[in-house]
Amino acid sequence: MVRKSVGIIINPIAGLGGRVGLKGSDGADIIDRAIALGGKPESPLRAGKALEQLLEIKDEIDILTYGGNMGENVLSSLGFDTKLVGQPKSSVTTAEDTIDAALAMKEADVDLIVFAGGDGTARNVCESIGLSPPVVGIPAGVKIHSAVYAINPRNAGLAAKEFLTGKTRGLRESEVMDIDEELFRQGIVNARLYGYMITPDSRSRIQNMKSGGGSDAGDLAGMAGYIVVNMEPDTLYIIGPGSTTRCIMDDMGLPCTLLGVDIVQNNRIVAFDVTEGQLWELLNDTDVNMKIVVTVIGGQGYLIGRGNKQLSPRIIRRVGRENIIVAATASKLIALSGQPLLVDTGDSELDEELSGFIEVVIAFGQTSFYTVSC
Repeated sequence: MVRKSVGIIINPIAGLGGRVGLKGSDGADIIDRAIALGGKPESPLRAGKALEQLLEIKDEIDILTYGGNMGENVLSSLGFDTKLVGQPKSSVTTAEDTIDAALAMKEADVDLIVFAGGDGTARNVCESIGLSPPVVGIPAGVKIHSAVYAINPRNAGLAAKEFLTGKTRGLRESEVMDIDEELFRQGIVNARLYGYMITPDSRSRIQNMKSGGGSDAGDLAGMAGYIVVNMEPDTLYIIGPGSTTRCIMDDMGLPCTLLGVDIVQNNRIVAFDVTEGQLWELLNDTDVNMKIVVTVIGGQGYLIGRGNKQLSPRIIRRVGRENIIVAATASKLIALSGQPLLVDTGDSELDEELSGFIEVVIAFGQTSFYTVSC
């Protein structure tokens, strides 16, 4: 077998704003706000889970990376030998560092680039390399619309491993999407296509591009009404983000944070746009029943782990799987073409616990059981 080389890039600030409800990490001011609110870096940990899958072949491949927290530190902690192709310009990395790193790896003629981040990171890599070399994205950001990302870190590592060992030979063009974060924080989704990159054709491991999924208005209204009618007195309902869950809030005549997490009780607002920390504090200050209401991301099938990082593993365990209500019309499920619903909480044990069949409210008085996978 011809020896392969892989470039590793970690955007260490990706996902920093997720748990604290900032809907992204783009911009130095947002990074400062995220840190002030208690945001913690998730990208190195998620990158590590992916790169562990390459340990079995570490002596058969050459690994190129960037210095410090852009790859060197995580790879060294796992026992990989690496060649550095550059260093970030300061301790707080920028988009320019990602662009430079990707370009250096392209110029080094690597066979594959594996990068950890979100849609902004994918845009930076795309700007540098275009359609060559192939890439695999490790999902670590808040916004992950792009189809270059694996469904979770473990599958990112496996997709890379299978490509580097020749098990996967096919390639496909995958969309690089991003949204305007300033509008996103105002509840406006303005997504656009920025370009394409090439990924291994590992359809069971790499996600689809996010889409609206299509919904029948009558079923949507009926689904919302059914959930509201069956809400239990004095129970705290944690309402996840999305236009589908907005219909539930509309049915109660309540305002909502379209892209954040709100809490209601007895058809009244308890808290708007909560961070993970605020949610945890509230849950620990009460002994009342709690339920989580989430919807399905159209085209991708994610329930938890994309756009709702405020629902952290400790929050989900506190509430319990049996108290998760899933709302999605039949047309949104049909649009998945048999693909399972997905969870990517960052806790592999919890992901396994969440897997299996789950009941989905699809219309008034109608539910369907659908498979959840990690």
